[in-house]
Amino acid sequence: MTALSQAHCEACRADAPMVSDEELAVLIKEIPDWNIEVRDGVMQLEKEFRFKNFRYALAFSNAVGAIAEEEGHHPALLTEWGKVTVTWWSHEAKGLHRNDFIMSARTDRVAETAEGRK
Repeated sequence: MTALSQAHCEACRADAPMVSDEELAVLIKEIPDWNIEVRDGVMQLEKEFRFKNFRYALAFSNAVGAIAEEEGHHPALLTEWGKVTVTWWSHEAKGLHRNDFIMSARTDRVAETAEGRK
């Protein structure tokens, strides 16, 4: 369990500072299985999680949704048969904030105990 997975999000605003290149280099090492995707010029963190069937994938999506609600920071969740793609970014600020790395680490923590993982 990483320090990131135990941290809590700070309130995010449209003018919140995005992670610097130096911070990005350090933080991405704490969530090594996540990919950086750029869509419409917005940097995002994304990872695919595999499951035995749709029921397990949906349960995982709901668990991720629950931690998102707790923190008031919400991902894009694509739930399909046997997999869930989770994408974190700071919508208001249009980029990556420390909160996104925290929530990616917390998503990994949820996945560690999720039933039906492949």
